Amino acid sequence: MAKDLFPSTHPLTPPLTEEEWLDWLRLLRSRRVGVSTFFRLINEYGSAAAALEALPEIASNAGVARYCVVSRDAVGAEFLAAKRAGVTPIAFGSAAYPVALADIPDPPPILWTIGDRDIFKRKTIALVGARNASSLGTRMARKLANELGEAGYVVVSGLARGIDTVVHLASMESGTIAVMAGGVDVVYPAENASLAQEIGDKGARVSEMPMHLSPQARHFPRRNRIISGLAQAVVVVEAAAKSGSLITARTALDQGRDVLAVPGHPFDARASGANILIRDGAALVRSASDIIEALEREEMPKARVTIDNAMPARPGRTKGETQALHAQILDRLGPTPVPEDQVIRDIGAPADAVSPEIVTLELEGRITRDAGGLLSRVQ
Repeated sequence: MAKDLFPSTHPLTPPLTEEEWLDWLRLLRSRRVGVSTFFRLINEYGSAAAALEALPEIASNAGVARYCVVSRDAVGAEFLAAKRAGVTPIAFGSAAYPVALADIPDPPPILWTIGDRDIFKRKTIALVGARNASSLGTRMARKLANELGEAGYVVVSGLARGIDTVVHLASMESGTIAVMAGGVDVVYPAENASLAQEIGDKGARVSEMPMHLSPQARHFPRRNRIISGLAQAVVVVEAAAKSGSLITARTALDQGRDVLAVPGHPFDARASGANILIRDGAALVRSASDIIEALEREEMPKARVTIDNAMPARPGRTKGETQALHAQILDRLGPTPVPEDQVIRDIGAPADAVSPEIVTLELEGRITRDAGGLLSRVQ
């Protein structure tokens, strides 16, 4: 993990039986349990089943009345729907889980997949860019995808219109992965239905979202962290100054990935985001050789398939002291997401005292955890 704030108290064992899969799903789908809270609970209590038993009391202690975990029937229906659709779940910690993705701060506990799971073992580059791409932008995206495929790389993108569509098509035979913002069985945009089917046949489609879920705007930043998390580097081909591609680039930097960009004409708004990245230090890309040479210059850190952010036992403190700590945490948060370790440093208290209260505030719905494990205050 990029941020080793806490020692692990229990080794994380991926689910092996259907019963364990359903326990993982129940915990993950329960109200106010995000990715980080999922891992903290499962590490503290040793298993998803034990965490589910403890969760109502944890929520009650946090002031959440009548808290109920998701029913077994509900997650059973999701699990059955996946089976019927030919979707395979991959659990964090299993041998099939993408090693690079396991190294990001907030890896999906369960990755729903359609297609070739062996593709995750290959070297991967993310190519992202504008939906309303220019003719030059699409030509460049196609050229890069072709050249990277010839060099043995898998190309990952988000199945959106424009650049994403072009790179998936260009890398279909050499290897491509599409990361979905909604359920892995829900194709968006609908015009890419045939493309999505072909990717499932020849490459892979993946998502962390529940089956049948239609994507919404808030899902795309979470999707973007998986795009960058699967890749050794992210290449922005064409992007406006405020775009999802730049969100992916920022997430990639937070994950320790290389970010590269294709320059564009200063008068073209679709190139402004890529030009900004280059101005701020991103490597300039003219061909796939620029990408490969940049990766060879960088010594990529080895990923670890472990998670070290267990939620330790709460130290003894009075109700007033706990309320004061909650106030300190909330005072340091606003609508702009900030890293959890920054909040802990600002407060100046031990991490094992602050982190459990962050989880409590998350369960209370007073803070949210965004892509990259960043915290923000609910307004």
